[in-house]
Amino acid sequence: MHSRIINGLFVSHGVLLCVFSFLGNGENMAKVIGTAKKKDIDFTEGRPLKLILAFFWPMFLTNMLQQVYNFVDTLIVGNGLGDNALAAVGNMGSLFFLIVGFSFGLANGFAVLIAQSYGAKDEEQLRHRLAATIVLGIVLAVVLCSFSLVFLPKLLEILNTDELIMGDSLKYGYIVFGGLPVGIAYNIAGAILRSLGDSRTPLKAIIISSIINLSLDSLFIFGLHTGVEGAAIATVIAQFVSVVFCINSLRNIPIIKLEKKHFYSNRPVFLELLKNGIPMAIMNSITAVGFMVVQSFVNGYGVVYTAAYAVCSKYMNLFMNPAATVGGTITAYTSQNYGAKKYDRIKDGVKVGLRIVLIFYVILGVVMVFLPAQLGDFLLDGREQIELVCLYLPRCGIMLIFLNILFIVRAAVQGMGKPMLPMISGILEMVLRVFVISVFIGSIGFKATPYAEISAWIGALLVNMYALYIALYPLLKESKTKGACATQ
Repeated sequence: MHSRIINGLFVSHGVLLCVFSFLGNGENMAKVIGTAKKKDIDFTEGRPLKLILAFFWPMFLTNMLQQVYNFVDTLIVGNGLGDNALAAVGNMGSLFFLIVGFSFGLANGFAVLIAQSYGAKDEEQLRHRLAATIVLGIVLAVVLCSFSLVFLPKLLEILNTDELIMGDSLKYGYIVFGGLPVGIAYNIAGAILRSLGDSRTPLKAIIISSIINLSLDSLFIFGLHTGVEGAAIATVIAQFVSVVFCINSLRNIPIIKLEKKHFYSNRPVFLELLKNGIPMAIMNSITAVGFMVVQSFVNGYGVVYTAAYAVCSKYMNLFMNPAATVGGTITAYTSQNYGAKKYDRIKDGVKVGLRIVLIFYVILGVVMVFLPAQLGDFLLDGREQIELVCLYLPRCGIMLIFLNILFIVRAAVQGMGKPMLPMISGILEMVLRVFVISVFIGSIGFKATPYAEISAWIGALLVNMYALYIALYPLLKESKTKGACATQ
C-alpha cells in the first residue's frame, strides 16, 4: 500500500478518534465554544459572536472531518485503483451535486421554517412542520432515487464522459444513487438538528461514519479488490450509520414529541415548506447544472483534464468549507431571530460572519496561491495534471473573498425565508459559468475553468447583496420606528 495512504489513514483515524473523545467531555467542549453543556443553542438571546462561534465550531469540525475523509478516500481510490478510477469517481461529483444538492436545498429550506418556529417559541407549529418534513422527505427520496437510477447512463453521456471511465462511473453511480434515500435522510435529520441549535450531534455522527467509511474503503479496495464498487458500498453503509445516530438523537429531544395529529391536516404546512424549500433546491440544482456543463467541456479534452479538474474540485470544496460553514451558522442564527422578530440581531450576526470569513480568506488564499504544486502532487501522480492544478488554484485563491462573502449574504437572505432572489442568483451563476467556459476554453484552455468560477461568484454576490438590502432594511427601519414610539 502506498505510504501516502497509510499516513492519510493514520492521521484521519487519529484525528477522528481524538475529536470524538474530546467531545465526550462536556467541560472541554464548553471551554472551546464558550457555552453550556446543552446541545441546543437559542440564538435569540446573548452575544452574537459567542453564540455564532459556539454553533460554528462543531459544525466546522463536522465539515472539515468530512473533507478529511474525502481526501483520504481519494488517496485510496487514486493510488489503489489508478488515475482513471479517480477520474471516474470525480466525474460523478457534479452529477451527484445535481441530485443530492436538490435534496439538500429542500432540507435546508424546510429547516429554515422549523428554526423560525423554534425562535418564535411556537412548539405546536414546529411539530406540524416537522411531521410534514418527514412525509415530504420520504416522497423526495423515492422520486430522486428512481430518477437518478433510470437516467444515469444518459446523464453520463451528456457529461461527455470518456469511454475509458464510463464503466467505472456507472458501477460507482448505480450503488451511490441506489443508496440515495439514506443520504437524503441524513441531510434532513442534520438540517433539523442544526435548526434547533444542535451542531454537536451531526459532528459525532460524521466522526463515526467516517471511521467506518475509511476502514471499509481499505478493506474493499485493498483486501477484497472490489474496485470502485467497494468505495460506493462503503459510503452507503457509513451514511446509514450516521442516519441512525442522528434520528436517535432527535427522538430524545422533548420538543419533538410527534403524535398522529401532527401528520394530519397538513396541506397548508406542506405548501409553505415547499414554497420555501423548492427555490433553495432549484438554486442548488441550477448551480450543479453549471458545474455539469463545465465538467462536460473539461471531459472533452481527455482523462488528464478530467482527473485534474476532479482534484481542483476537491480542493475548492475544502477551501470554501469554512465560509460555507459560517454561512450555515448564519442561516440558523437568522432564522431563529427572524422568528423572534429581533431584526437588529440579524444585522449584528451578518457583521460577525463577515469578519470570520475574512480571516479564513487570508489564511486559505495564501495556501492556494503559493502552494498549488504541493497540493496537486499530494493527490496526483501525472505532471501534466499537476500543472493544470497550478493554473486553477492560485486564480481562485486570489478571488476567494467574493465567494466567502457570498456565503454569508445568501445565508442571511435564506434564513429570513426569502429564497427567490437567491434562486435567481443561482440561475445567474449557471449562465456565467456556461458562458465563460464555452467562449474561452477553446482559446485559453484549462484557465477558463477558474475564470468561470470567479465570474459566477461575483454575479451571484451582487444579486444576493441586493436581496439582503431589500429584505432587511425595511425591517430595521420598522424596528427603529417602533422603538422611537415606545420611548415617547
